[in-house]
Amino acid sequence: MPVSIRLSRGGAKKRPYYRIVVADSRASRDGKYLEQIGTYNPLLPKDSAERVKLNEDRARYWLGVGAQATDRVARFLDAAGVKERATRNNPKKGEQGEKAKERAEERASKAAEAEEARLAAEEEAKSAAAAPAEETPVDAQDAPAEVDADTAEVEAAGEDAPAADADAPATVIEADAIATGAGAETLDPASES
Repeated sequence: MPVSIRLSRGGAKKRPYYRIVVADSRASRDGKYLEQIGTYNPLLPKDSAERVKLNEDRARYWLGVGAQATDRVARFLDAAGVKERATRNNPKKGEQGEKAKERAEERASKAAEAEEARLAAEEEAKSAAAAPAEETPVDAQDAPAEVDADTAEVEAAGEDAPAADADAPATVIEADAIATGAGAETLDPASES
C-alpha cells in the first residue's frame, strides 16, 4: 500500500485549514487517513509559530517506513529540519505558452496599427490647420449635406407640403434683397402676378 504524507483540507469556504496526515495515496484528499501528524493554518502570519504544527517524531517514523511527502509537506518538513528537500530550478516557470505568445503578438500589432493611424490623423489635422484658409466658391453639389428639421420635413412630405412652407425660402430671399437694396419684385415670382 503506497503511503503519502499530505494535506487534508478542512475549514469553511474561503477560510482554509489543513491537517497534515498520513494516508493511502489512492484515498480521496479529505477522506480516510491513517494518522494526523500536524496542522497548517495559511490564514496566520508567516512568522507565527501556530501556522505549522508538526509532530516531528511521527513524521520521521513514516518517512522511515517509506511514506512519500507531497511538495508542500516536504517544504514544511525541510523547515522543521526533519527531511532536507532538494531545491528545484524551473527556468521556464514564468514563460507563456505558444498560443499566449501569438495572442500577445497580435495585440501588439493591433496596438501599433492604431497608434500609426492616430499619428497619421494628428499629422493630417496639423497640415490642414497649417494650410491657409482659402475662400473658394462652394458648389451646391460639393456643399456638405446640412439639413435642418423644417427642410427635412418638407422634403419628406413632398407635394403634400403646405403652401406657407413652400413660400418660406422666397420670403427669406426677398428679405435679403430688401436689406441689400435690390428690387424684391425681380426675385419673388409670386409678386409678379
